[in-house]
Amino acid sequence: MNTKTHTTIITWLKRILAIIATISWLTIIFNIAQSKAPFAEQAPYCMGSTMIIFTLLSMLYKGLDYWQVKER
Repeated sequence: MNTKTHTTIITWLKRILAIIATISWLTIIFNIAQSKAPFAEQAPYCMGSTMIIFTLLSMLYKGLDYWQVKER
């Protein structure tokens, strides 16, 4: 594959990953919010899930960026 094709694939992978991460995050936050527990008990789960999901997204983005730079 040529460089333009790799760049296009990487760009679309980044977009798809961002959509998947956002949908996953919203689903988890919605499920936590539906709990009958008070907000003080829900907050750690909200923060923890947010940190985990977006840390994974950041790591995958960095990996794709590395792959993109390496291909140039």
